[in-house]
Amino acid sequence: MTRLAILVPGGSGQLGRDLAALARSSNAVHVDVTAPSSAELDVTQAGAVVDAVRALSSRAVADDLRPVVINAAGYTAVDDAESDEQRAFAVNADGPRILAAACASQNVPLVHTSTDYVFSGDAEQPYEADDALGPLNAYGRTKAAGESAVLGSGAAAWVVRTSWLYGATGRNFVRTMIELERERDTVTVVEDQFGSPTWSADLASGLLELVAMITNGRGPARHTLHCTGGGQASWYELARAVFAELGADEDRVRPCGTAEYPRTAARPARAVLSGESWRGAGLTPLRDWREALAAFVARHRAELAGH
Repeated sequence: MTRLAILVPGGSGQLGRDLAALARSSNAVHVDVTAPSSAELDVTQAGAVVDAVRALSSRAVADDLRPVVINAAGYTAVDDAESDEQRAFAVNADGPRILAAACASQNVPLVHTSTDYVFSGDAEQPYEADDALGPLNAYGRTKAAGESAVLGSGAAAWVVRTSWLYGATGRNFVRTMIELERERDTVTVVEDQFGSPTWSADLASGLLELVAMITNGRGPARHTLHCTGGGQASWYELARAVFAELGADEDRVRPCGTAEYPRTAARPARAVLSGESWRGAGLTPLRDWREALAAFVARHRAELAGH
């Protein structure tokens, strides 16, 4: 059995929580997981990061574990980043650079999570992992800078891009639709932006499979990977699916175009990520987004109903 010591910065976010929970309950690997919140471990503070990675390495040596860091910390307020790019850059670019340097100094592998928003969204086909970047907004620019910092750090590091992430905690589209189904007669959602909805618990499972591979000396030769829910949908289609899972009338969801719903930050129209890099590395593809959504609502319906 693989024995791991995992540090998860951003441990209080939707992905961080699911990573910690899944790691602690895994029968496939033995995991000692530490998942500090961003308040407990600010990735922009070099001294604190160095201390945390050094402590991880020491604990791994003492307990005969293999250390690895999965960075789930990030500034994800896409619209706010337009007026707060300096802070977004600190968390999304400087933080990963600091974390990667600390990992390199301790010979600890790093898996860094990123986003479909590093792409422009004007491609007709799903984006491959090595396609040219072209972010449309400040959030995407800062995440692209973070990728570059990690991959150029000299650390044993992998970047994993995902898209349209949702989970049981935090602010995300699926939770918003669940709330609006209770509060409004109808909701209007854009139908001309497309992506691959991804349940954070499914992504967490994929990341744990990846780190088990890395710590067993079989890390993928390609250091940028895409991991998303299978298939693709528009925001409108995703909203209708949420209503359907709740037993509500899907026709209460009305379509509109992006031009009718202006946002502070531009969004990519079609930033669907190809899963070829993930499959090519011998990793298990995530299930179809629609199946995952049904499982998410079934698991969390009672707790979400209370919010």
